[in-house]
Amino acid sequence: MSKFHAFSCHLGVASLFLAIAAPACAADPQPIQITLDDLIVTATRIPTPQDQVASSVTVITAADIARRQLRTLPDVLNSVPGLNVVQSGGPGANTSIFMRGTNSNHVKVLIDGIDVSDPSTPSGAFDFSQILASDISRVEVLRGPQGALYGSDAIGGVISITTLRHKGETTQAALSAEAGSFATFNQTASIGGGVERFDYDLSYTHVHSGATDVTPPALVVPGRTTKPESIDNQTVATRLGAQLTENVDAGVVVRYVHSDLLSTADDTIGPESLRTTSDNKDLFTRVTLHHETTDETFDQTLGLGYTQYDRAITDPNATPVVPSTYHSERTKLDWLGNYRVLEGETVSLGAEAERELFNNSNPLSAHQTETAGFVQLQSAIGEHVFDTLSLRLDDYSTFGSKMTWRVAPVVIVPVTRTKLKFTYGTAFKVPTLDELYDSYPAWGFYANPNLKPETSTGIDAGFEQPVPGTDIRVSATYFHNDIKNLIDYNDTFTSEINVGRATTQGVEGIVTWEPSKRLTASANYTFTQARNDILHQALLRRPKNKASLEANWRVTDTLTLSTAILYTGSWIDVARSGYPSGIVTGDYVTANVAMSYDLGHGLEAYGRVTNLTDRRYQDPLGYLNPGIGVFAGLRAKFDAKQLGLAR
Repeated sequence: MSKFHAFSCHLGVASLFLAIAAPACAADPQPIQITLDDLIVTATRIPTPQDQVASSVTVITAADIARRQLRTLPDVLNSVPGLNVVQSGGPGANTSIFMRGTNSNHVKVLIDGIDVSDPSTPSGAFDFSQILASDISRVEVLRGPQGALYGSDAIGGVISITTLRHKGETTQAALSAEAGSFATFNQTASIGGGVERFDYDLSYTHVHSGATDVTPPALVVPGRTTKPESIDNQTVATRLGAQLTENVDAGVVVRYVHSDLLSTADDTIGPESLRTTSDNKDLFTRVTLHHETTDETFDQTLGLGYTQYDRAITDPNATPVVPSTYHSERTKLDWLGNYRVLEGETVSLGAEAERELFNNSNPLSAHQTETAGFVQLQSAIGEHVFDTLSLRLDDYSTFGSKMTWRVAPVVIVPVTRTKLKFTYGTAFKVPTLDELYDSYPAWGFYANPNLKPETSTGIDAGFEQPVPGTDIRVSATYFHNDIKNLIDYNDTFTSEINVGRATTQGVEGIVTWEPSKRLTASANYTFTQARNDILHQALLRRPKNKASLEANWRVTDTLTLSTAILYTGSWIDVARSGYPSGIVTGDYVTANVAMSYDLGHGLEAYGRVTNLTDRRYQDPLGYLNPGIGVFAGLRAKFDAKQLGLAR
């Protein structure tokens, strides 16, 4: 990556905070050392110091995941401010995320730059349940409308996952195995390193949970029995890199997921005895070519990504027993160029071309194409005022063009180092191929090829403040999002139309405390109001209040403890059968603890307890979350010498 320039006080792009620019440039505090952990990529698509980013971003690292022994992506995201994670069953069951009160299909999800949404799903919402956490290096959760850089789906924000990459010529390998409650048996194996100009990573992860009871006893019909849910997920991932010349490098990432889920099926009177089988095969891959000039004033990346989903769902209770199959593909070519015009001024240009298709056993086959271009200007007005302006145009074969924009200024107040931030931008969500073309005449339901995109306009305004004389940092952000043209059923439930309007708003507060390298703690609270502006009702599955507390303590050089407490307030939900709606649920608190002990010689023993107080609750309504769980395992790490690869 390029070095970051020392910004000087000069006249640049107009900022909403320009009035403060002159006094801000007057003081010249000591420069702050920037490390990799202080850089944010997702907000601007350029590695940018966190203090210069106006958006609300939460970063979760591989070290955070390891300390808390998190096994799936929903576990990783569960305590992030502004997010509500809803899993309809046990591990492996469909999992949605509602970001800042927006819909579950209003979140853009990227893995190593690959758009991983499934074109064959009815709403386009990404199912987070199948992504395992063992090879995740970093997660950036970017909140607020992000259409100007990411196009469709980013009304609520963007979640970007980066997988592990080893550089240098040191080979490292690791193995782990663990077992515990709910018939859990998990294993991982990985190896990574480099040889001269090449680097490589290969990992295999197997997660098995075979006995998770998710059906509340009150829903079981007399005379029927229900069985626990079971998931078996095997994920293979590889990442290869090559430094072709001094200024050109190439990379390949491949991720293949095969999961088998046994879940409780429902009919008109309740949960059925025989479990539905879901066989899922997912492939994500991307090839990149990156070039940077010797003087580091210009760099560009060309990427080609491909996503494929194959799902087969069989309900043995149905007559006849015929699998429902779904197949989808997405091919995307993208280019991004960054030109550092002068000190503190960077222009980014991007272009994308995409084709997505799907077919199912309805039967139906459909596709659409999209092209897009965007421009962004990142500016520094001195050392204390920063601004980002973005503009994007998307053109779809199914409905035409859509333009989005965003402005995001930041002011760093000298002496106090107070960060004042503001963003104002737009976003949209295109209709899915299912919504446009998938009709079921036998049921009296018809697709609507005339649907238009859902649109939004949103703002963020807040501050971040290091408390003088302490290791405490506090921040607060107000957010507001107006969403129009929401796709919903018509009055007769025979089709979908653009009829909905919604408003989401609230406040996020975060406190972090790092008194030493051995002890860190953080707390966050989110208040969210999400209302249907047509019916004047609260939107489903958006709790008004959510808070979490986390602490990590390295007690000795060998012993580490971690704890996380999550509070979720009451929310409005719908019964598992779909009727009635508007049911107010109860709030709940859960606590998890984890411990690891270094045995020496590359061996580590670890264990964790989830839902420590055995709190039984339904989230969503009709699905009982697991009670207390106890797990233990052993991890072994090897270097090149131990592997017999040392030169």
